[in-house]
Parts: sequence; C-alpha cells; structure tokens
Amino acid sequence: MRFFRLILIIALLGGLGACSSKFKTYNGPEVTQVVVKKSTRRMYLLHNDKVLESYDIGLGFQPEGHKQYEGDGKTPEGLYFIDRRNPNSNFHLSIGISYPNPYDRAFAASSGKSPGGDIFIHGGPPKDKKRRGGGSWTSNGRDWTWGCIAVSDREIEDIYAMVRDGTPITIQP
Repeated sequence: MRFFRLILIIALLGGLGACSSKFKTYNGPEVTQVVVKKSTRRMYLLHNDKVLESYDIGLGFQPEGHKQYEGDGKTPEGLYFIDRRNPNSNFHLSIGISYPNPYDRAFAASSGKSPGGDIFIHGGPPKDKKRRGGGSWTSNGRDWTWGCIAVSDREIEDIYAMVRDGTPITIQP
C-alpha cells in the first residue's frame, strides 16, 4: 500500500511538472506602449501613462547611436511597432520590432549597405552560451546582442503574454 502511494505521488508530481509552459496568460490592463531607454538600460510597459512593468535590459554590443547598417551592433532608436512573435526563438521567446522602416532602408541604401533586420525583444542567450558561475547576463548593462533588446527568459515570458502585435515601441537614446 505504501509503495502504491509513493508511485501515485511521483506520478502526480511528474504530471504537474509537465504542465509548466513558457506560454503565460495575461488578463491585466492593455499594454498601449513600450518605452526603451537605452542610456539607463530600462524597458517600460505602459498602459497609457501608467507603468505596468519595467525591466533591466541588455542591448547591442555597440549600444550608442542609432542602428544604421547590418552588423553594426547598435540597437535602433525611434518609433517602431511590435510586428511579429517567435515562439520557437533560439532566445527562449521573442517579439519582433518593425525595424527597418522606410527611412532606415533609404539611409542604408544611400551608403550602398543593408540596414539589417530581425530586431527583437528576446530572452537570454541559448543555453550553450549562458554565463557560467551564476549571475545575470543583463546585470550591469552588459550588451551582447547584435542590436536586439535582451531580458531574462522569465521576463520575456511575461512580456510575450502582455504585449500584442501592433503595439508601438519607442526606443530612446
């Protein structure tokens, strides 16, 4: 009888573990805007003028200035929109930013270069690239992406649930 109970408890715990998912639900106020302040490495999710959540972020490996070309390591600046989501991201989850806009394309083309693309808000680096020895890879404003905005895996799960496609995102210097 004790053996049967033990097996039942193990099975129940295993079943509960299988229910965990990186896809969360959100039933709070609508996120009407995302604001990124590159200089302070902070991102804010707002409902009108009220901050719902804020996060420490990592940026591109050359964070100062506006992204102009593919491979420059800069995070774009300006007004964009959330335009897609990737549930199978190499960076846990990700939501896309509408960079490049027509101005970005024209500027890069005038120099004979590509503006780049695939700018996302995403989770941490793939497991094989995570920092060893503990600590958060976004702590102290560490900038490691190719121009994206990075948060922790747990944080991108919340952001993914809260922010809808079409939401404006303002990225400030």
